[in-house]
Amino acid sequence: MIDSHCHLDPGVYGGDDGVDAVVARARAAGVSRMLAVGSGYGFASAQRALDVARRHPEVRCSVGLHPHDAKDATEAALAELFAMSAAPEVLALGEMGLDFHYDSSPRDEQRAAFRAQLRAARELNLPVIIHDRETEGETLRILDEERAWSTGVLYHCYTGSAAQMAEIVARGGYISIPGIVTFKNAGDMHEVARATPADRLLIETDSPFLTPVPHRGKRNEPAFVAFTLAKVAELRGVTPAALDGITTENTLRFFRWT
Repeated sequence: MIDSHCHLDPGVYGGDDGVDAVVARARAAGVSRMLAVGSGYGFASAQRALDVARRHPEVRCSVGLHPHDAKDATEAALAELFAMSAAPEVLALGEMGLDFHYDSSPRDEQRAAFRAQLRAARELNLPVIIHDRETEGETLRILDEERAWSTGVLYHCYTGSAAQMAEIVARGGYISIPGIVTFKNAGDMHEVARATPADRLLIETDSPFLTPVPHRGKRNEPAFVAFTLAKVAELRGVTPAALDGITTENTLRFFRWT
């Protein structure tokens, strides 16, 4: 199994030793690779994700500026971030995008940081990991305007409608399903999990958030991606092993992970 999106930040898991233990538990649970997302805990989270990837051969990472932190998107900060992407452990930029639910950064600053990262991704030929919350289609419009689809677009932790999923996939995008799919109130996510084309489907934990049943209420970690895999397989009427082969192939292809 591959966890295509986890935040292995030492500040969450009790330092480097805690992260090392999380990675060890994931390996013991059958998770062979993890994508550590260097975004979401301030600008410095990119470097921390890269440090984790350098310590663990089964971990690769992304670097980016989360919309919550867009207010920190100075020209110098972005230049440092994009320079970091040259490291061989970095497979993508992100997560990036727009979040109009929390509005932790002003919306115009979110838009500017998002566009700057999309333009850098085109120049660097790197795929992008998208965060999209309550934006009424604006994230999709910006992706179109910035011609982002050519290098690869992954909507992580997808909780939108099946209709929007179809729009994303029609443009060449990918969809990643989180542990929310195991919740009783998952709603449209079950339809999305069934309907997403097999060659565009990934799974993730979004650790330390969104812990799947039966561990809901505990801190999430990559080992628990097995429960998301099992639920999506059930919804699609296939075995977990069969779905694992599909999602693993998709993850490796999207991130160009060798």
